Formats: sequence, C-alpha cells, structure tokens
Amino acid sequence: MQIHYTVVPSPLGRLLVAATDRGVCSIKLGDSTADLAEDLRREYPRAALEADLGNLSPAVTALREFLAGERARVDLPLDVQGTAFQRRVWNYLRRIPFGRTESYGDIARAIGQPGAARAVARACASNHAALLIPCHRVVQRDGAPGGYHWGAERKRKLLDLERTSRQR
Repeated sequence: MQIHYTVVPSPLGRLLVAATDRGVCSIKLGDSTADLAEDLRREYPRAALEADLGNLSPAVTALREFLAGERARVDLPLDVQGTAFQRRVWNYLRRIPFGRTESYGDIARAIGQPGAARAVARACASNHAALLIPCHRVVQRDGAPGGYHWGAERKRKLLDLERTSRQR
C-alpha cells in the first residue's frame, strides 16, 4: 500500500493528512510533526509512506477551512479500515449535523445496539480519520465532553468552533 501524507499547522496544532489512491486513510492532530509521522508508521507498518503534499492539497485546504470555521462540512473520499461495528458507528457519526452532539448511548441505540455505549466509545477512540469522522461530536450522557484521542482541550475547541460557526 502506498500512502502519501503531509503535516501542516492548524488552529489545533499540527494536522497530519494521509491518503491512499482510494481516499483519506488517516487524519491526526498533535503537537509534533515527528510524533504524528511515527504514529502513522505504527498505524500502517507495512505501507510505503511518502511525505508529499501532492494530491493532498485539496483535502488539506478543506480541513484547514473547517478548522478556521469557514466550512461546515468536509466531504472527502475515505479509505479507512475497521470492523463492521466500527464502520456502523463511523457512518452514523458522519450524519451528526455540524454543531450538534449526541451521547455514546444515543448512538448505541440509534445503530440498534442499546447496551453498547462503551463499544461506541471504543469505536470513536479507534477512529483513524479525525474531523471527517466527527467523533468529537460524541459526548457523555450528561453533556460533558468526555474523552478524545487528540486531547480533551482540542475536543472542547472543536465543539466551541462548531457552535460559534453555526450561530453565525
């Protein structure tokens, strides 16, 4: 598998965007370009990775516009791997409207697995395409933000960005 990737600055730190010829396979947020690249290597240990903006430019532009509050939706082709359950959760997350949130339990019920709130949380934590699969829109039952793979502060900023943009 050939994966092209780039790491650029964003309002939430460094943004890694990676894609195969079929679509975006990974989006990560972090503080260090080297750490994000190493995380990508661990995620795809047998892939040939090439640091190259190349065809990723439209995806990077769209994601940066989203993070700047200039775009409510980013619709890019995805090439992510997951179990059938993870894919059901991820597909559901993509339908949560910009600026809205749902609880882990709400999602479990919506996909027909009412007792699977913790499994929904695990599916969110294993999401490889942050922002495109908006797991940041999933909160605890009491409305508290809950965990986020890229850090609770980034999740709060994303939720605030969406609320503010939606009110405009």
